[in-house]
Amino acid sequence: MTRLRRFRWFRYLLGTLLILVLGVVIAGWFVLAGGRAQLEGEVSLPGLGDAVAVSRDALGTTTFQGKSRDDVTYAMGYVHGQERFFAMDLMRRLPAGELSELVGAKALDTDLNHRRHRLRAVAQAAYAALPADQKHTLDLYAAGVNAGLAHLHVKPWEYLLLNTKPQAWRPEDAFLVIAAMYLDLNGDGRNERELHMAQLRDALPTPLADFLLSPDPDWEAPLQGDLSHPPVMPGADVFDLRKAAPTTSGDNTALTATLLPALDAARPGSNNFAVAGNLTDTGAAIVANDMHLSLRVPNIWFRVRLRYPDATAPGGQRDANGVSLPGTPALVVGSNGQVAWGFTNSYGDWSDWVRVQRDPANASRYKVPEGWADIETHHEVILIKDAPSHTLKVEATRWGPIMAKDVDGTPLALAWIGDRAKGYNLGVMQLEHAASAHAALDLAPGMGMPPQNLLAGDSAGHIGWTVTGTCIPLRKGFDPLLPADWSATDTGWTGCAEASQYPRIEDPADGRLWTANNRTVDGDELALLGNGGHDLGARAQQIRDDLRGRNSFTPGNLLDIQLDNRAVLLTRWQRLLQDTLAGTHDPELEQLRQLTATWIGRASVESVDYRLVRAFRDKVKEKALAPFVATVKDKHDDFAWPGLVDAEAAVWVMVRDRPMNLLDPKYDNWNALLNAAAHDVADELGKQPGGLAARTWGEHNRTDIHHPLSRALPGFIGRFLDMPDEPVAGDHNMPRVVSPGFGASERLDAMPGHEAQSILHMPGGQSDNPLSPYHGAGQEDWVNGRPTPLLPGPDQHTLTLLPAKE
Repeated sequence: MTRLRRFRWFRYLLGTLLILVLGVVIAGWFVLAGGRAQLEGEVSLPGLGDAVAVSRDALGTTTFQGKSRDDVTYAMGYVHGQERFFAMDLMRRLPAGELSELVGAKALDTDLNHRRHRLRAVAQAAYAALPADQKHTLDLYAAGVNAGLAHLHVKPWEYLLLNTKPQAWRPEDAFLVIAAMYLDLNGDGRNERELHMAQLRDALPTPLADFLLSPDPDWEAPLQGDLSHPPVMPGADVFDLRKAAPTTSGDNTALTATLLPALDAARPGSNNFAVAGNLTDTGAAIVANDMHLSLRVPNIWFRVRLRYPDATAPGGQRDANGVSLPGTPALVVGSNGQVAWGFTNSYGDWSDWVRVQRDPANASRYKVPEGWADIETHHEVILIKDAPSHTLKVEATRWGPIMAKDVDGTPLALAWIGDRAKGYNLGVMQLEHAASAHAALDLAPGMGMPPQNLLAGDSAGHIGWTVTGTCIPLRKGFDPLLPADWSATDTGWTGCAEASQYPRIEDPADGRLWTANNRTVDGDELALLGNGGHDLGARAQQIRDDLRGRNSFTPGNLLDIQLDNRAVLLTRWQRLLQDTLAGTHDPELEQLRQLTATWIGRASVESVDYRLVRAFRDKVKEKALAPFVATVKDKHDDFAWPGLVDAEAAVWVMVRDRPMNLLDPKYDNWNALLNAAAHDVADELGKQPGGLAARTWGEHNRTDIHHPLSRALPGFIGRFLDMPDEPVAGDHNMPRVVSPGFGASERLDAMPGHEAQSILHMPGGQSDNPLSPYHGAGQEDWVNGRPTPLLPGPDQHTLTLLPAKE
């Protein structure tokens, strides 16, 4: 072949490839463009009673102006269906154990875990038990969702990528979305915590286990009641590592690798706090709320304004602003003009493990107080895309499904409020009509949702706190932190607390309230709520102290507290590191000492001192706890450190008091352990490009906010779908909670009756379609902590939904 022919062939091949690439790009553009929500024009819909105006501002905040809440509900479903259907589909499939049908066998393990709860059956039972008005609301919403989906020119692009078809939204699917929140807030992983605590208590003496699991009174900030007792360190007569038999569970390097994820795991939670009207210029209360969750594209929440006639509202017109949860018709957090409200995860104890005593003569029966009962068997068929289906056998008791084994091999059933139909309803929607903080708190016991700290403030200046949820279990005859036998009479859950038993605080004397997933009460009220993994408390304490540092507040002042990234908890660890390295002659450690000698004490993106001190704390905790983990793993090889147990109290007492009986025998003294931790920091971080001086916090702490499917696509396409990966300030154990892919899913600072002065921002944007003007809208403001208004700005687009003519 001549050079000329070869060149012609090359040009032909190159041209063909360019045409193919261009064709793919054009086809992709048309797919994305066709799947965008309709923003303008008129649409006739058979489910409407009257017209609804749907307008959007520059951030995509969607205002629904209708003649009734029913019409607004239908219209909200229509918009959610157009903007968020794929995300809603994931939310309902996750708890139902139906992800594999959509994405294939890689989701099977998740489906197997969740299908044991049979949450679709729970959602169906909950819907069937609803009063007629709530059924009507869910029916309207589902009809709106399906109409919105049907009116897209092209089905959402994710289904084309997965080569599947979206399935219609059903009214009960709203409860599966709530079930997903149950799993996130008090289900997945939280139940394993008590199993690992049982293993730890089985392998270690009780005084040692109590010490390692101790809360830390140094950092607690309850709303009322006393602090916990200081940790009691066991003496050598109880346990002596220096004399204990060597463990066989492997070297400490492998052990510590399993410790840090549990010790430093992001915990779904939130901050909420409020100040009373006597501390504001307007006389109205201000409520702040930032809900900490996994972050994604699009964001879990959807910014809305709901306007419709309401005889209970001032002037007869309800005007409610905040965020909705696509998949449900509710305004979850916001202000209705009279009351503002927000939630944080309560971390009460909402589940228990029950020992199932099978009948030795018939394994299909189990012991109950009145004799023997039959185990219910369900064969759950899990459909798998591009693969044969999988059948899961679920064994259920009156207390819940059998899901684990106790330390002696006895089967364990999980009693959990999320598995009960009573835990689901639309009670939270009544907050739209609450006229006062007092009235809002009255609604809490009737809200079918994961139990949360509800904090409310009203336009008259009143504030209050309580816990939501339709069932706070009443327990009798057992330790709720360990698996127990409920086959004895008067043992187990004996019912649910009455509304009058719910803990409640209104109008505290100093005009300030705060919760941050910490312990809020003590005594009998704490015994009622239980401990499901309370936060250490450092975050709540910092918020409390920030609130006490001022006597006058605006919404912006509360946002400042939400953005507080001061490292108060780490200050004593910085001093410990400096004391450890004083007089060191090691060049590597000398650089570490110098870089942490000036303590700015903030988790800012440029901070090196924060990152190094934080790493030192992590290393010390790993090394101090490793021999105890090894001891437990010798007896229970699947042991992992109990989730939500920070161990700050125990570790700090050990490094402060230096007990030789609790020191890993590989170290001659505690100074040797601390030096080894410092060496690990210097070695691991110093070997990276630029050495220790280049190790800023922002290098590690980045936004990392992705669309669920972006990692399965080529990098340049994934980046098109995701948010920009940027360094971001904040961390755990401070008000500004941020870690890669996790953080404040919104920040609200609402002054009821003065919404024009109120603040709301959120990451990830309103839409998952990268061609939408609202894909990522507001992300930059969220990263940089710039306030955006709660109320919508000028309309950019208006869509009118009209009732179809008969």
